[in-house]
Order: sequence, then C-alpha cells, then structure tokens
Amino acid sequence: MAQVNPAGATPAADPNSIDPRVFPPSARRGSECRELQLGGARATELVEQYGSPLYVIDEAAARDRAREVRVALESEAERIGTSATVYYAGKAFLCVEVAQWMAEEGLAIDVASGGELAVALAAGVDPARIGFHGNNKSEREIARAVEAGVGTIIIDSEVETERIARAAAAADRRQRVRLRVNSGVHASTHDFLATSHEDQKFGQPLSEAPRLVEAILARDSLEFVGLHCHIGSQIFATDGFRESARRLVGVYPELERIAGRPIPELNLGGGFGIAYTSAQAEQAPEVAAIARQLADIVAETCAEAGVSVPQLAFEPGRAVIGQAGVTLYTVGTTKPVLLAGSDAAADPADLGFAERLYVSVDGGMSDNARPALYGADYQVRIANRESDADPALVRVVGKHCESGDIVVQRDVIPGDVRAGDTLAVAVTGAYCWSLSSNYNYVPRPPVIAVSNGSSRVIVRGETEDELLAKSVIPAPVAPANAG
Repeated sequence: MAQVNPAGATPAADPNSIDPRVFPPSARRGSECRELQLGGARATELVEQYGSPLYVIDEAAARDRAREVRVALESEAERIGTSATVYYAGKAFLCVEVAQWMAEEGLAIDVASGGELAVALAAGVDPARIGFHGNNKSEREIARAVEAGVGTIIIDSEVETERIARAAAAADRRQRVRLRVNSGVHASTHDFLATSHEDQKFGQPLSEAPRLVEAILARDSLEFVGLHCHIGSQIFATDGFRESARRLVGVYPELERIAGRPIPELNLGGGFGIAYTSAQAEQAPEVAAIARQLADIVAETCAEAGVSVPQLAFEPGRAVIGQAGVTLYTVGTTKPVLLAGSDAAADPADLGFAERLYVSVDGGMSDNARPALYGADYQVRIANRESDADPALVRVVGKHCESGDIVVQRDVIPGDVRAGDTLAVAVTGAYCWSLSSNYNYVPRPPVIAVSNGSSRVIVRGETEDELLAKSVIPAPVAPANAG
C-alpha cells in the first residue's frame, strides 16, 4: 500500500499491538501463533464455537472496573463527609448475568424501561437498589415499579408526579422520587449525546424545580429525596460537572425552605468518558481523578450555597462495561481505493496514506450502530494472527445496504488482511448489543462471557428461522378460475 508520509502524519507504531488501555486487560497475543486471546480464550476458537459476528465480554474486566468505579466514588464521597450510591446504567448493556455481576460488586441498577426493570428483577437485584428512569414511563410501568418496591423513581415531567403518587397510594406505599432537571449545562460532545440543554426531551427546567418540588411534597404517597441531572456522555473534563453542580446546589436552599428540612440526595448522573482508540487513551482521565474532582466540586458548591453536603448518586454505564467488550468479525472481501488527490493524501487524519483498503466483515451497523449514529471511532486488530506485512490504512465496513455502514472509520493494520481473517474491534461492551437491530434481516449475534480460559453464552443469538417465524405467512389463495 502506497504511503506518502507528509509532514504531520503519524503512522501507527505497531499495527499488531494490543493496547491494554483500549482492549480488556486480559487481551494479549499468544506466545505461539500470536493469536489474540480474551479472558484466556483464543479468538478463533470462540468464533468456531459460537459463530461470527460475536460479542465477547470479559467478565473479570467488567467486575474489576465496576468495583474500581464504585470504590473511587464512594471513598471520595466519604472524604468530603457524605456517602455515594453508584448505579450501573443498564442501558449501556443489560442482561440477567451482567445485572448479577453488578449487584455482586456492590452497584445499584439504573433502568429506563419496563423491560430493563424485568431483567434486573429476574437477576434477583434488590428492588430497593433500582432506580427507574424514562421520559415517557407508562402508567403500567409505573405501577409495576411501585408494586415491585423500586427504590427510587425519577420524575421526568410534571404529569408523572400525579401518576406516581396515584400508583403509590394504590399500593399503600410511600414512593421515593427524584426530580430530573436540566441545569442548562451540557458537555462538549455530539449533539445527540448531550442531554441537559433546554431544548430536548429529558427533564424539567431548573427554574421550575421549586414549584414542582412543592407539588411533589403535597402528595402524601411521595417522598422527595433530591434532584437529578445528566449533562451528557463521553465527558473527559469536569468543567461541565462543576457548573452543573453549582447551579443545582444553588437551588437547594430554596428547596430546603419549601420542604422544611435538608434535601438528602443529589444525583449527578453519569457520562464519564472512556478511550475507544489509543489516541483517545492519551486524553481519557482515570476514574480516581474524576471521582476526586467531582467530590471537590460538590464540597465547594455546597459551601458556597450554605447547605450541608447531600448524599451523592452517580450512574456510570459505558465507563463500567465498555472496555470489557470486544466484537469478533470475519473478513469477507477487501477493496483498495485511491484517496482523492494529494490534499486527501496529506490529511493527517489519514496518516499520509495515498490508498485506503476497504475491509468488509460479516456484521456492521446492525450490531454496532454507533459509528452511523454518532460518528464514533473504534480500533481494530487482526485477531487470528500477527503479520509483518506493510501497514495499510483500512476502513472496516459491514454487509448492509447502506453507504454509512461503517464499523471502523480508519485504523492501520497489516496490509495482508484477507478473506477469512478474524478481526477484533475493541470497546464494544456499551451500546452495541443494546442498539442492535435486524436491519436487512440479519440476526443479532450472541453475547458470550469469557473468564479464566472458559466461555459461556449469556445472551443467545438469533437465527434466520427465528426471524422468519415472526412474520405472519398467509395461507395460499386458490386462483379465481380454479376448478
């Protein structure tokens, strides 16, 4: 593959490298054939046993990260004289076994639908350690949550106050609730990921909080415990959290006056960023640093507002499960394409290559919609072997009938990548299976867990027969002139 090496271009140091900041910590190349191993299991053996594409979750990586995040946030909360509850945001990836892992590691569970609630309950999660989100919770979902004993329901709109109060009264319960508000602060991120500026579907304006809290307090069946705000996703800096916390805590004195008591909790949401590529890993903060900064922010803003530090709550999802996941694909076809002229060849983003190799795999946007939705970046490596071939600029694409069906926008791997190779795409633990679809009638892949060299299915894959069985096939109609 031709390479022009213009000034400013920085080719990858080793296109075979397995970056432990991106792949799960257990990922490594074996000593003999240099094949990728995940959780002690060989990538090709996993594909042979379970098929391709294949979602792989490293159980130890998920558990260790959950524990790391929880301990960091809890210890920093303790340092400033309070406590913290860490909810695992199930929307990132939820199945019964993962919910069990999170509960066993001391995390509560955040759900956003009746279906996610059903999964958490089926996993045996203590209902009191479940938080229920959603901007359009149905009355049936609300009643189900109340009857199950869900610890906290987050009120997202004014009408939900009456709906939850009515359901709680019918169940003879006093339901704990938080009010989701928009602080007017949103992280520097993709517009579709920014969830706290005013013109969007979640929450209520912060200016309305006193009136809405007064309405909540007027319902005997509701117990108001605090405000909730989520300012976005993939956040690398704490500036947004600082300003959002300042604005939220700023209304607590008025809320305390209305309630006649301290407001016990403050939920700052999640959105902690992680590295999807080696380049991002240079900027991604450590969770301990984020936790320390968040604790300092809360302590400072509470001191400024003259209120005691409330109990804190956080809702990380991607930051817990993202790096634990790897998706394995099989290469079908490859196609070299010349980049359009010297200007494109000189683009540092394309690393100085004059040619791009399109590598088509047996999955695509049906198993990872994030590149199409958000322009997300990923890192890819040949998993079944190592190679000393010249590096090539590649774009990994799927099999779907869409030009935007891209799995990896750009990366550099050995140029002899060929049909039949197994590719590993890192950091697919969050929002890949959760957003998967059957576009083009492609079955969803299974999800397997690997641990200590063994593997098992934790979410069954689909077959074409199962998809076809969902169609109602009418009985044949005899021709009009028959007989």
